[in-house]
Amino acid sequence: METIKYIPRGVCSRGMEIDVEGGVIQAVRVMGGCSGNLKGIASLLKGMRVEDAIARMEGIRCGMKPTSCPDQLAQALKSAR
Repeated sequence: METIKYIPRGVCSRGMEIDVEGGVIQAVRVMGGCSGNLKGIASLLKGMRVEDAIARMEGIRCGMKPTSCPDQLAQALKSAR
């Protein structure tokens, strides 16, 4: 199993860890940010293929910000390729 550790930029969360095995997300942990929303996202991502997660989350914005926590999760997954 690979653990991706990522420091997000431009969002409220301070750190992200994603466990991936065989191209499938096993667990997501986000430090900081909107707890309830991120716990929900983490639950939805569990069991999802990395490529599908990137396709669904990349480019999502948070208000007027050019990025969001879901977009940063996609960037984290892309950085590990």
